[in-house]
Amino acid sequence: MDPFLPPTPGSSRFFMSSSDTITTTTEAPPLPPSTEMEASVLAVERILNYSFKNKRLLEEALTHSSFADSASYQRLEFVGDAALGLALSNHVFLAYPQLDPGQLSLLRAANISTEKLARVAIRHGLYGFVRHNASSLDDKVREFTDAVSQEDDAVAYGGSVKAPKILADIVESVAAAVYVDLDFDLQRLWVIFRGLLEPIVTLQDLQQQPQPVTMLFELCQKQGKEVDIVHWKNGTKNIASVYVDGEFVATGSSEQKEIAKLNAAKGALHKLSHSMPSNGSLSDILDSINGSFEIEGAKQKLHELCGKKKWQKPSYNIEKEMGPAHEKKFICSVQIATVDGVLYMMGDEKTRIKDAEGSAASLMIQALQESNYL
Repeated sequence: MDPFLPPTPGSSRFFMSSSDTITTTTEAPPLPPSTEMEASVLAVERILNYSFKNKRLLEEALTHSSFADSASYQRLEFVGDAALGLALSNHVFLAYPQLDPGQLSLLRAANISTEKLARVAIRHGLYGFVRHNASSLDDKVREFTDAVSQEDDAVAYGGSVKAPKILADIVESVAAAVYVDLDFDLQRLWVIFRGLLEPIVTLQDLQQQPQPVTMLFELCQKQGKEVDIVHWKNGTKNIASVYVDGEFVATGSSEQKEIAKLNAAKGALHKLSHSMPSNGSLSDILDSINGSFEIEGAKQKLHELCGKKKWQKPSYNIEKEMGPAHEKKFICSVQIATVDGVLYMMGDEKTRIKDAEGSAASLMIQALQESNYL
């Protein structure tokens, strides 16, 4: 064997010493999994239809950081995230030679998003093989699993419950374990792992189910309209409200901020599409919601509303003060303490504090109306 050629796995490694004598070391054989993880490792190997040379890699991939007696999957998850991203990039690049980088990015993201990978983990029951010491994880995974099981159709961008990150982490760490065990052979990783990711989201899928938030922004951008999504909270519930050129369009709510945003975008798209005249255009719809949305005497009206609801009176704060003394601008917020929690809303930038407070009050009234609080 030529001492200057890289050794093959399992072979002796040769070193030239300063005295020109040759010494050798022999690689130790890979360790089998620990006794407690043997059944889990074998089960996941059957799911993957792949037998690991080094089964300790898969054992590590199935160990959460809360399990203190062994290395966790965090390092593997780091590698798996990148490896799956590159494997998907290669796939869509070869499968769709006509697409531009933006469309390719959407396809890649749809196939390796947290939502998608979490559903992969649920579909193959991977969480059941993970060792951990955090009971709260079980509750989150169970809630997500139950929500997915009750869906009538496949949901591409998020259902009623946010996908727990641990589920996506498991898929990425297992992918990394395969990748490392294959001596970092990306092509072989894709051959083995693609089946786990099926069904792969295709261009047709994206055209039939476009990402609501992306679609909303693209839709309005083409018409020169500005979209703003405002977040606020009612106790533990997150509420997102969509405004187009400052005009309220729709709202959505959920315990998770991202799902609230998704629901608000869906509502906005639904409202815009249903308000379209049969012979009208998108610009007709968006033009129809132009104009000032601020309510005359908003502070007084909000005060009266709080009285009727038997809530505490609104309190206002200056959130931001900008500009020189002769050109001051202000952004104010309003808070209302209710029996369910504190409602919060930030207003738009104004040249007077009074107007900035009125803007916050106006936005609060709009949100309360659309969220059926009034």
